[in-house]
Amino acid sequence: MQQFFLTGDAIQAEALNQLLKHPQAGALVVFEGWVRNHNQGHPVRALDYEIYMALAQKEGERILTEACGQFSLHGAIACHRYGSLQLGDAAVWVGTTASHREQAFLAARYIIDQIKHRLPIWKKEYYQDLPAQWVYCRDHDHS
Repeated sequence: MQQFFLTGDAIQAEALNQLLKHPQAGALVVFEGWVRNHNQGHPVRALDYEIYMALAQKEGERILTEACGQFSLHGAIACHRYGSLQLGDAAVWVGTTASHREQAFLAARYIIDQIKHRLPIWKKEYYQDLPAQWVYCRDHDHS
């Protein structure tokens, strides 16, 4: 099982967990990135994600293929939201399964780091005390 999703709907974590079930898996590692109420000292009340869909889909699939090849995984799924999100909403979800926890942890870390680094996704933050602004993504490769 290897799937990458982009969605404008709420992430259904339990359904994604079920897709990763595998009889040889001894470990499931899940990472969820949530909308938090602050960024760089400013109170945040919501945000928007805009995605270059075709490129993001292709690059997301490539990242999962790399992870499955690099780590001994039974499955890997990643999902990223777009559109308007509120505080506490899950913005990104990554799940990996492996026979042992080390490979599942390493793969989940690799996938979320690569998503933040390589996917063409832009974030606009809405603040409680300032006008909304597009946020520079420090982790993204701009070369």
